[in-house]
Order: sequence, then C-alpha cells, then structure tokens
Amino acid sequence: MRDLYKRLEIEPSADDASIGAAIEACDNSALKADAAAVLRVGARREAYDGLHGMLSELGRLRARLGLTHGAYWRGDVANDFSLAPDLAQSRHDELIAKLDAAMAAQATLRHQRRRMPWLLAGVTALGGAAFALGWISGGL
Repeated sequence: MRDLYKRLEIEPSADDASIGAAIEACDNSALKADAAAVLRVGARREAYDGLHGMLSELGRLRARLGLTHGAYWRGDVANDFSLAPDLAQSRHDELIAKLDAAMAAQATLRHQRRRMPWLLAGVTALGGAAFALGWISGGL
C-alpha cells in the first residue's frame, strides 16, 4: 500500500480542499486516480486513515528495532512507511539495564550478609531482648 499523503506531499490531517488541490496538481495519473478514489470518499478515507495509522506505527517500530528494507525495495511503495533506523536506546534495553542493576545490588547485599553474620545475629538478639524487656515490664 502506498502512502498517498506522502506521495501527494500533504499531511493526513489536511482538509478536503487541500486534498483536492493536491490531487489535481499530481502529475502521476495512477496516483491521481488512486488518491481520488480513496481520499475523496469519506468512508474510504476513514478506512484508509486507520490502515495508514497502523502502518505508520509499524514503520516507527521497525525504525526503533533498526530494521530497514533491502536495497531492492528502497524507493518503492513497499518503503513508503519505513523510517531511517533509530539507534536510540529502546525501552527493552532500558528495562534490561534496570534489571541488571537490581540484580547487582541484590548480589552485593548477599555478599555483605555472608561477611557479617555476627551483625545479623546481634541485631536479632537485640530485637529479642527488647521484646522480652517490653513483655516483662508490661509495656506490651
């Protein structure tokens, strides 16, 4: 499916007058016929806009994953909804980095617990003593 808005050089939010002017100014007779058949009929334009939105989202997803079409497809209608690869960090990579940091913190905590068992025993003993003193004095 070709991106009629891109090919006509108009925005998807363009009004009917702008679309009509872009269709009339188009030199490609096949594109002109397709655009007139789809964009000038309200129900067809609504259906096309739904597909256009979905394909645009897929194009953005492919770009975030760094995917592009092969050389054979570049410049063809198959490439209309493709964007340049976006090499920014993906949400998945961000979540994996947070998980790695949490696991490292947990490993550090386990290591510290193994090095200081006397501290844990002392804290437990103090807690028990405080509870017993509270019980005896009638505070609890």
